[in-house]
Amino acid sequence: MNEVTIGICGLGTVGGGVLEVLSRNADLITERSHTPLRVVHVSTRYERKDLEAGGITVSRDYRDVIADPGVQILIEAYGGTDHAGDIVRAAIRAGKQVVTANKALIAEQGNELFALAAEHGVSLRFEAAVAGGIPVIKALREGLAANRIEWLAGIINGTGNFILSEMRDRKRQFADVLAEAQALGYAEADPTFDIEGIDAAHKLTIMAAIAFGMPLRFDAVYTEGISTLTPEDLAYADELGYCIKHLGMARQGEQGVELRVHPTLLPMDLLLANVNGVKNAILVEGDAVGPTLYYGAGAGGSATASAVVADSIDLARQLSANQGCTVPPLGVTPAAVRDLPILPMGEVKTAWYLRLTAKDEPGVMSQVSSILGAQGISIEALIQKAAKGGAKQVPVVVITNIASQSNLDRAVASIEALDVIVAPVTRIRVETLDGQDG
Repeated sequence: MNEVTIGICGLGTVGGGVLEVLSRNADLITERSHTPLRVVHVSTRYERKDLEAGGITVSRDYRDVIADPGVQILIEAYGGTDHAGDIVRAAIRAGKQVVTANKALIAEQGNELFALAAEHGVSLRFEAAVAGGIPVIKALREGLAANRIEWLAGIINGTGNFILSEMRDRKRQFADVLAEAQALGYAEADPTFDIEGIDAAHKLTIMAAIAFGMPLRFDAVYTEGISTLTPEDLAYADELGYCIKHLGMARQGEQGVELRVHPTLLPMDLLLANVNGVKNAILVEGDAVGPTLYYGAGAGGSATASAVVADSIDLARQLSANQGCTVPPLGVTPAAVRDLPILPMGEVKTAWYLRLTAKDEPGVMSQVSSILGAQGISIEALIQKAAKGGAKQVPVVVITNIASQSNLDRAVASIEALDVIVAPVTRIRVETLDGQDG
């Protein structure tokens, strides 16, 4: 069997994990790819005498790896978007097959990179860019290819899920749990991408493009973070039979595609509501298969390396069979990619959780109900606590029926203008994810 050769740009968590998996499972990988996979060249800032002793060329400059004619598959494990984009473009132009785990790069520059790869007759694979070791890209692009995907919803950032799980289970404040997540290595020193939903928006962009056969539209994803949530909100949700998750949601409707990342109340009996800690899970609804759930480790060196190596195995099979780019990156031919309209958030309809801080006076709920009713919004559930210790303010929590965001915005503005309301209204969307087996 002729071997397939690999170059790796970057030997951090992901690149190092790829090396370790390829070494540990070498015999198994050879059996499954029908040809041996061998790393022949890597770039890293550090000396690696151990790799050199094993016959691997070690360079400081990633351009040396790309220029190596002995490299057939180039794995980009550099991170970021600037240098990573340069690496991927240069590798494609050099005729290399490319694998990346870089979600930001694919979400923000993928349309250009896929076109470049098609022009040069090579593949750009990115299974590891979404949900780490969970093979959801392959499931969407291949396993569910017979289905019209109606919608998908995912807990696709482990840091945010860990924080919300701790806040709910241990009644802890957001800032305290974030500090622990950073100490454990779950969150970066600058956690903005995780807690404000940007990381999840990158992943949702990629999944939606494949699910609906549309271009990557990261610019159109509505993104809302979790930093303003309180243990009280999670406790009230629990009392009402819900769990708050930071959810990525994509839905294809007659009026357009919904692309949104935000905190969401989910009924506790849903499988997705019971995904805790740093785990990820994606629920996909297909018209033929119904709901399917994909669960597992969404990050980490080994889990991500698992997906990177899986992509490399697919490419090795392709190369050993002398096949070209066999699977379009978005699952449909470039000519079939449709520029679908994006539904404005004002027209997106969900049920709502509202938490009000009101003066302890009679008639508050009648005023609130009247305002909601004027916008066609009814109350489905209510929690109204008695004032404690002589307090003059009381929390009031309601779950509404389904309403558009524009109607809800108008109602909240009128509620906040009432003399009896003493703080901004907290609002969180509610989803039942119809079609899931509870």
